[in-house]
Amino acid sequence: MRGPESVIIKARNGADLDDVKAWMDEAGVEDWLHLCEAAVFMGELDLVDVWSNQLSPAQSAVLEMVRIRVARGTLDEVVIEAALSVCSTQETRDLGLEGRVRMERGLFRFEQGDHEGAREDLTWAETRLKSVGKASRDHDLTLLNKAAFHLSLGEQVMALQVYGEMSRSAGHANESIAISRLSAGRIYGDLGQMFDALRLLWISHTYAILAGQRMLAIEAGTTFVDMAEEHLSDDADPMTKQVEEAAPRNIGDQAPVPAVLRSEAEKVLAWCAKACGDRIDGPERPDLRAVALLAARYERLDIIEHLCGAYDGVEDPMLCAVMQHVESDQAEAWSQRMAQLTMHALDPMTEV
Repeated sequence: MRGPESVIIKARNGADLDDVKAWMDEAGVEDWLHLCEAAVFMGELDLVDVWSNQLSPAQSAVLEMVRIRVARGTLDEVVIEAALSVCSTQETRDLGLEGRVRMERGLFRFEQGDHEGAREDLTWAETRLKSVGKASRDHDLTLLNKAAFHLSLGEQVMALQVYGEMSRSAGHANESIAISRLSAGRIYGDLGQMFDALRLLWISHTYAILAGQRMLAIEAGTTFVDMAEEHLSDDADPMTKQVEEAAPRNIGDQAPVPAVLRSEAEKVLAWCAKACGDRIDGPERPDLRAVALLAARYERLDIIEHLCGAYDGVEDPMLCAVMQHVESDQAEAWSQRMAQLTMHALDPMTEV
């Protein structure tokens, strides 16, 4: 395991700072603030108290903002402005953290309905972080938040421009690339530009796997398979080749014809089915719902064989509804199980 979580787990039983520093190097954790933030989210506040002595004044101000948000579930303007004051004052200034806090203020302003103020802060933060910490964790987060801001206002083209800033060759985190390509792929799909949509969704699925983000990889993969269904072809180029050879187009250029090998679409679908695991329980299983629907459409019920007929083990009523359609010869049994689960949700004393 890499990342701050691995350091925190090792440090729970006690460790001196030299040990912690060595573990940070092994885990790829670059600074104490990153480690302290993770410890706050994991509830290891005793470790935070010890490690916070390693922080600069600006880092301490940001950590306090994080602690308040975790404790309250939200931030207010007073807390944000206090952190911004420390990060921007000459004696304690930290250029990167100033950008991060401006991002936080932009999000707060958006929640308050101040869209122009939010736009100003998010743009300022993205510009600053691009100059002092390009492809850093905070820069990635600012790009994703800025794109989400544009999407919330219906500015799809602006969102695509922001996602385009996250080049795969610029050192951005695999998870960030996966998230950006998933969102961009959906936008292109909504716009009817299916070649670009499929290419981006393939990239998203690939990078989510590299990042170890199983649920994100399933979401991107099933979205790819869903969109690919109408564009299956026996003579399509492999997706890796399509991705490698994709190039910017001039205005008026004809987009390539979208085409996906059935074998590749089915391979992604089979990966997603395996990634869902053998367990079929759980009150919310959107992963299994998506895979089951696609397995039926692709006539690949073999990849969900463990789910077929297993109504007694399913705990998600919406999955039961899906399986009514997928396994039509068992529709009555699935309907009864769905009714049973629905009644249990209304009356927890009802047996399931």
